[in-house]
Amino acid sequence: MSDLVAELEWRGFVHHTTRDLAAHLAAGRRTVYCGFDPTAPSFQVGNLMPLMLLRHFQLAGHRPIVLMGGGTGLIGDPSGKQSERPLLSEEQIRENVRRQRDQLTGLFDFDAKETRVLVLNNADWLVEQQLIAFLRDVGKHFSVNVMMQKESVKARLDAGISYTEFSYMLLQAYDFLHLSRKEQCTIQVGGSDQWGNITAGIDLIRRVDGGEAHGLVAPLFTTASGAKFGKTEGGAIWLDPSLTSPYKFYQFWYNVDDRDVESFLKLFTFLPRVEIEQWMKSHKKDPSRHEAQGQLAAEVTTMVHGKDATSNATGVSAILFSDFDPRNVKASVFDEMAKEIPTASVPANNLGLVDALVQAGLVKSKSEARRQIEQGGVYVNQQRVKDVDRKLDPSDWLAGRNLLLRKGKKDYALLRGGQ
Repeated sequence: MSDLVAELEWRGFVHHTTRDLAAHLAAGRRTVYCGFDPTAPSFQVGNLMPLMLLRHFQLAGHRPIVLMGGGTGLIGDPSGKQSERPLLSEEQIRENVRRQRDQLTGLFDFDAKETRVLVLNNADWLVEQQLIAFLRDVGKHFSVNVMMQKESVKARLDAGISYTEFSYMLLQAYDFLHLSRKEQCTIQVGGSDQWGNITAGIDLIRRVDGGEAHGLVAPLFTTASGAKFGKTEGGAIWLDPSLTSPYKFYQFWYNVDDRDVESFLKLFTFLPRVEIEQWMKSHKKDPSRHEAQGQLAAEVTTMVHGKDATSNATGVSAILFSDFDPRNVKASVFDEMAKEIPTASVPANNLGLVDALVQAGLVKSKSEARRQIEQGGVYVNQQRVKDVDRKLDPSDWLAGRNLLLRKGKKDYALLRGGQ
């Protein structure tokens, strides 16, 4: 086995580990898990760090388990929260689990024999758990005094914490015990806010079964500007393409701060060290070219959404931000563009440019349209047009039925031609 811990440390994944984790990994193939409570219908980019962490274990020859919290999600993890989570219905949790499960396809190898990823749901063993048996078999091994010292609990003492959330630690610890018994799982990973829950599981395994278990937690990531990673002015960045389009997903990565691009390449791609160093050397020579960000955006978007989605996203970006000639792009690029800029359906025949600008919503009146054209501020498929009597002819319609209008430098609209 390779020195996985050293690789993870170089990439920035290691905040804290249990003692002798490296030796435990070097001794043979291990099973490692990370839990995700399905409190939303999609993973966010913030979830990518632990998912990438699990994938690194798989690439190093270990077996990963993605544990969907269909049971613990009904309770709510107090870690990192300043107030009680709203409780979701069982139906919503089940739907969220289903949708999140579908988003894992491109992130892991589901076909490998010995390291094939397992996707499990802790509702399968927690929901049927009997209270008295749980208190006798699990609860008796937990000291309330010790639990009160855990960071996830201490941080909530002033604001208040319900017994429901207080008991979350026991459920997560029991998950680790269950996976230790059923899947020979000996390692749990997560964010640094999960350290207390992870060590509680390690202690439970040792007390009940006399078993060895380990933990590794990654730092809670913030950007160079101090902002919480994954949050933008428009809200969270989701992995589900129906919530965050592949184009917006690509743009999120392409627009990362120069100060963050190296750490992001390490954390969110599988590029080897030599390649990352080469990208950063090129980046430092001319940061304005955004080459490193472009590689980052392409790598992550392809991993999450596939090559075709990345190709469409880069095509849209090139047209909207680089004056790229749209006449040679595929129809699918315009389909993606239609999600991002104002789009109007118009008759493809005998339409004048003045009317087209009005119907596209780029101007409020025909007189404004004429004035913009005369002043040289109107472009058809990125070509300036100064003829106010210009008609749109068949050669203007790209990939069959698309025509790109632009007013000034940044105001775009897409026309989609009908019959």
